[in-house]
Amino acid sequence: RSYRGQILVLTYPLIGNYGIPSAKEFDEYGLPKHFEWMEGISVAALVVGEICDTPSHWRSQSTLSKWMADHGIPGISGIDTRALTKKIRENGSILGRIVYEYPESPKFLTFNDPNTRNLVSECSVREPMVFNAGGSPRICAIDCGLKLNQIKCFMSRGARVDLVPWNHPLVENQFDGLFISNGPGDPVVCKDTVIQIQKILRNGRKPIFGICLGHQLLSTAIGCKTYKMKYGNRGHNLPCVHS
Repeated sequence: RSYRGQILVLTYPLIGNYGIPSAKEFDEYGLPKHFEWMEGISVAALVVGEICDTPSHWRSQSTLSKWMADHGIPGISGIDTRALTKKIRENGSILGRIVYEYPESPKFLTFNDPNTRNLVSECSVREPMVFNAGGSPRICAIDCGLKLNQIKCFMSRGARVDLVPWNHPLVENQFDGLFISNGPGDPVVCKDTVIQIQKILRNGRKPIFGICLGHQLLSTAIGCKTYKMKYGNRGHNLPCVHS
């Protein structure tokens, strides 16, 4: 869900080898076993080098192409995605679109910047949800684009999780800890979330932690300024060095 509204480019040469497993297979918590969220696909489109239409895996229930078509998500194959990635690396993240044929006047093509929208509000839950109601401690998780595995990690440790919308009013005595999830877009547009975080920070009695966008929202709440990087850090080429 962190890729909401974005065209995702995969550099691995062959995609879809394993197919798509069943969305109706659930784990011990009643959550989808093989997916990051309960429904839908978050990306705007997918770009791959080669697509596999004959997947081989015992869990496969559908091809990647059919799964995307069922959700109305476009994709394109036959693209040199590694060359494209080099352009993105040199120029930074760029706007793009998929067209059926080369336009006569590319300069007249229009592009939509997803970062002008509140992407968090688009993918956040609409109403609070409770997981493992009898558990402890009680964690309030702000859904900015959360992955299901984060909820599963809490529950595997016995915690109750109250998943709330991005702009939900927070009441400090209703939870033991506050978790701010990952998500898409610019934290600047999530003013309602920042205001709620600041309210909890002022009292200073509850632990707060976040992931990805959650870190940025927490930083914004204490007065830091965030900015878009030219391109994201990748762990394999940015090692941690002890000196």
